[in-house]
Amino acid sequence: MTITQEQATWFAQTFGQLADNVERAVLGKRRVVELVLTAMLSDGHVLLEDVPGTGKTSLARALGQSVRGTNTRIQFTPDLLPGDITGISVYDQKEGVFEFHGGPIFANIVLADEINRASPKTQSALLEVMEEGHVTIDGISRSVGVPFLVLATQNPVEQAGTYRLPEAQLDRFMMRISLGYPDHAATVRILDGGAVATAELAPIITPEALVGMADLAAQVYVDALVLDYIARIVDATRSADEVRLGVSIRGALALTRAARTRAASQARTYATPDDVKSLAVAVLSHRLILHPEAEFDGITQEAVIGQVLLDIAPPSRREAV
Repeated sequence: MTITQEQATWFAQTFGQLADNVERAVLGKRRVVELVLTAMLSDGHVLLEDVPGTGKTSLARALGQSVRGTNTRIQFTPDLLPGDITGISVYDQKEGVFEFHGGPIFANIVLADEINRASPKTQSALLEVMEEGHVTIDGISRSVGVPFLVLATQNPVEQAGTYRLPEAQLDRFMMRISLGYPDHAATVRILDGGAVATAELAPIITPEALVGMADLAAQVYVDALVLDYIARIVDATRSADEVRLGVSIRGALALTRAARTRAASQARTYATPDDVKSLAVAVLSHRLILHPEAEFDGITQEAVIGQVLLDIAPPSRREAV
């Protein structure tokens, strides 16, 4: 089944309303807001990576306020335990049975604040739930429900008291996004009190509607030539001289899903090479492992993906539609 033009138009209108609502609290970050919404509607998770004070937490809270679902916040610290995230079984002496108490991971939108401050053991508690949407405790698998989005933040500059995210965990994030500082006009508006407090945002969409939007996005048509373009980009990352480990199949699938969602957000029933190019850096760069020599030379993962996009010629719009 393919999405109809009428459905694509409704998707784009609803997507725009969501973005408008979030941007009331996070001024001047339309591109970032749209990327986060694209990931959420593609059943993906987002890592917001930037220096302190750029609005990472505000963005996550604004998104949570915009959805009439459950949202939780987990403040990651060195003493945080896996059970503090997933929940634990507590023995009920009166009934003589163990009773499960779910942790904060059981929510529609989970803010994992300063995720790199927790130990690798604690971070590993997210691996199963981010990939499969459920947690297994005492041999019992429990679903966290849908929609489910982990929105994690980390400060890449400060190293004291932090742990580097394992590659397996990074690969489970659909996108890694840097907010950056607002431009001059947005800064002036913020200083003048133009930003709405996140607590004042009204929810404008239900979790059920979000699931419906995700289902519609999955029906967007992707031509074989566009799929071939994605495959060539992924292959090129694996053979680049600066790269020790290229993009995984999970990354290629994530880019395809995100391209579908972006097309729907533009009121189109088909994905184009431009959709792929606009998302490639956010979806693929954090999945690369560079050679130490390349890192010493100042080469970044984003630069490698940018060069790949320059080297790999996309199919023409007429061919790929």
